[in-house]
Amino acid sequence: MGDTFSTVEEYIESFPQEVQTILREISKTIGKVMPEGEEVISYQIPVVKVDGRNVIHYAGWKKHVSLYPIPSSAELADDLGPFISGRGTVKFPLDEPIPYDLIERMAAQLLEERK
Repeated sequence: MGDTFSTVEEYIESFPQEVQTILREISKTIGKVMPEGEEVISYQIPVVKVDGRNVIHYAGWKKHVSLYPIPSSAELADDLGPFISGRGTVKFPLDEPIPYDLIERMAAQLLEERK
């Protein structure tokens, strides 16, 4: 994807409808944990910032959605383990149910780590 995006909505709208729905639900899920968060584009993907600090990035791809970074705490390691792909990346395949509850816990842990 070589596009340049000014807003998170522009980014989301660049995907097929199915992926748009998932990305909006991820945004909503993170927003429950970080109602004070500000969603902006950084490195051409959405990031949620709290108090000016990046807390969590998310991105859509052809066959999966990704979230970055992985919480450093071992608390979620077992649950995130099957989805870890590379250093600091969690991938959720689009052909499987997206575990929004796990995304919510991941976002909460990352927010706690950034305090």
